[in-house]
Amino acid sequence: MAGALRRFPLHLNKVLQNGHLAVKKKTRMIYNLAFLAFCAGLLLFLWNAPPETTIKLPNDEIHAGFHHMKKKDAEAFCVKCHNPKGTAPLPKDHPPKYRCLFCHKVR
Repeated sequence: MAGALRRFPLHLNKVLQNGHLAVKKKTRMIYNLAFLAFCAGLLLFLWNAPPETTIKLPNDEIHAGFHHMKKKDAEAFCVKCHNPKGTAPLPKDHPPKYRCLFCHKVR
């Protein structure tokens, strides 16, 4: 009987009677309520997240060829137009320029 008690963590067992582990009801209730509170908080956090505001990759004749390419292959062409001296330069506060299609999703 004493050997059976050692196999279970101390916080889980109160008494071992008739071969069944009797768990403290109050402790189990606290764990269940804490889990539910965590899940509810996570759900509220995700529910209130702002919508995605990043512009998607344009679906025009200039960008049409990039829609069917792999991301890394397509990103190699972005720098040709989106550089400081290109036809469509990026703003100075633009984040790192080497992962264009990470933010600008293909439609």
